[in-house]
Amino acid sequence: MSAHVLLARLDSVGDVLLMGPAVRAVAAGAARVTLLAGPRGRSAAELLPGVDRVLEWPAPWIEPEPDPVDPEHLRLLVKTVDDVDRALIFTSFHQSPLPLALLLRMAGVPWIGAISDDYPGSLLDLRHRVPDDIPETERALSLTTAAGYPARGSRPAVRRPLPDPGLPPGYLVVHPGTSVPARAWPPGHCAELVGLLARHGHPVVVTGSPGERELTARVAGQHGVDLGGGTTLAELAGVLAGARVVVAGNTGPAHLAAAVGTPVVSLFAPTVPAVRWAPYGVPHRLLGDQGAACAGTRATVCPVAGHPCLSSVGPAEVYEAMKEVMR
Repeated sequence: MSAHVLLARLDSVGDVLLMGPAVRAVAAGAARVTLLAGPRGRSAAELLPGVDRVLEWPAPWIEPEPDPVDPEHLRLLVKTVDDVDRALIFTSFHQSPLPLALLLRMAGVPWIGAISDDYPGSLLDLRHRVPDDIPETERALSLTTAAGYPARGSRPAVRRPLPDPGLPPGYLVVHPGTSVPARAWPPGHCAELVGLLARHGHPVVVTGSPGERELTARVAGQHGVDLGGGTTLAELAGVLAGARVVVAGNTGPAHLAAAVGTPVVSLFAPTVPAVRWAPYGVPHRLLGDQGAACAGTRATVCPVAGHPCLSSVGPAEVYEAMKEVMR
């Protein structure tokens, strides 16, 4: 099945990484693969094996703080996607593929497939349906399989070789930041964990984005190596690949750790289902009260006083979980 195939995933780093096995499946049967990503996911798209070109386009129905809909912005996408034979649109259960399908039809894409519960009319050639509550990686693979691209492995992965972090061996990683506050383990707990690990003789590296430098400095304190804001996503992948275990919330770096094969202890707030979004394909431990009152709300700020689903998890419990999975 030789063709130029456009794959679209318009949200964030973790979402893009979880579609990696689907990308590899398509790449094995396509002449060329272009990945259409949003600004939050582009750096992850560039790490995926099988991608020949990355296009960036912020979708006004996906971005968390979108600009007003601009017809010229829509026309720009239509003009850019001008030589595609087939397109597959990847979404989460709460997203619709149909706005993008309409724009791709306007661009002249002759064949489009997506998962859609909504009636697509003539917008989709393949309207795929999946059961609720399956892992996002399997959801994506089910779409590519239905489109005629059999799976070539099911674990997320990134391009190799990765940058050498230049760190001494044997370190553990604590990643305290999350994309939204409702998913964050309290910073004080993170700092206590770093101190606990150091007292037990473990070297600790604390990672974070440029906007999380104050947080990572607090968490690292006098005991950890603070890399907050000091790595690209590819460099962060190199750091995570060298770790014995990674501690993180439900956020992109947890999925990046899984993609490089590193065990994960996931401080997982149940605002979204863990069955869909837990680290995939590596040894992991899931901590946090999955039956808390916030379960399934998709809240970005915790709606329950005291954030009990995660604040109830202590550093000692996390350390025990780390010992169970660390390599």
